[in-house]
Amino acid sequence: MSSTERRQPPAPLFGTNRPAPVAPAAAPVEVARAAAVATIPPYVVQPRRNTTTLTLVIIGFSLAGLAGLLVALFLVLSVGAAGVAIAGFMALIPLAIVIFGVRWIDRWDPEPFVALAFGFVWGAAVSVFVALVAGLVVEVALSVTGGIGDAYDFVSAVIQAPIVEESGKGLGLLLIFFVARKYFDGPVDGIAYAAIVAGGFAFTENILYFGGQLGAGEGVVEIFVLRGLMSPFAHVMFTACTGIALGIAARRAGTLGSIGIFFLGLIPAILLHALWNGALFIVSDFYVYYALVQFPLFLGFVGLVVWLRKRETTLTKTRLEEYARVGWFAEGEVISLATGRGRRQARQWAAQRGLGEVMKKYTKDATRLAFTRQRLISRRATEGAQAEESALLASIVAGRALLQGAPQR
Repeated sequence: MSSTERRQPPAPLFGTNRPAPVAPAAAPVEVARAAAVATIPPYVVQPRRNTTTLTLVIIGFSLAGLAGLLVALFLVLSVGAAGVAIAGFMALIPLAIVIFGVRWIDRWDPEPFVALAFGFVWGAAVSVFVALVAGLVVEVALSVTGGIGDAYDFVSAVIQAPIVEESGKGLGLLLIFFVARKYFDGPVDGIAYAAIVAGGFAFTENILYFGGQLGAGEGVVEIFVLRGLMSPFAHVMFTACTGIALGIAARRAGTLGSIGIFFLGLIPAILLHALWNGALFIVSDFYVYYALVQFPLFLGFVGLVVWLRKRETTLTKTRLEEYARVGWFAEGEVISLATGRGRRQARQWAAQRGLGEVMKKYTKDATRLAFTRQRLISRRATEGAQAEESALLASIVAGRALLQGAPQR
């Protein structure tokens, strides 16, 4: 073979004739050993930022803010600026009770503040705006058709209000479900979001009721006791039916199935709301009815929440044990991360060493990891769930390093 035949022309920079790349030569042993000791943090796949979600959040808060301005204007026109101020202060008391309840319900796997804030604004502004518009439409229609006479109050309270109000609050829940899907892990999350939406609605509604009684000059104390102290969780219990339904959908259904389950959840929410309002037209002694029916319903609701939280604890422990079996956690560590008593002991230990916030984040990351794992194995994981799992594991490793370096006392 001649030298001309042996000499190949240079490969083109572009095109199909470029030769396949050749693997580089192996590094010397001492170089490979040095490279094995990382001198920079390892690259971790981070979840891709979802600009669509951010856009929806901005649009949602903007629309809710506009609705809030219109509702505020209606309140001022209805009860006056002074009435709004005084009634608003009174309405803060049942609102504080509801927020305390939300924190108790949601303390195992706390939801993002932005999602909870949106839920409150939606309930306090958008849901009330929808109810006001619907009421105005019904009144105009009745005035045109001649009305329904004495039955209007009953129809308004027992049929119109439950359907319109629960649909308005439920729509906010549905938006949170789809926009913040990865944080909507089950029925407990559904109850937490439902409680904050319902709490916002009740806050605005209470301003209207309390302000109206202030204007009348009588019955203020009684209406405050009935709505603010005896039944601050009334709206919460109604809307929780929808929240629980969406929580079940989060674990068992796709998009279309979730919408169907949402409408199924609205049915008991509307019926329970209608029962509460309708009692005022039937029962002569409301306090007896409250003691025999409504208070037992509340106790049943609390029992349901406790049971659901216990199941959530069990799920966390089960999923973290799966990671422990492949070396991510020690077996004893799972007890400290997935049980109430274990968490209290771990946080006390960390607080004594000045690492309370580190332990808090470590526990939160482990809990999120358990629920991310649940999404992965239930085949309902959204795009980026595996990247989220990788990021959580990296954060857990970094957190453990800080905790292991804590000085002994």
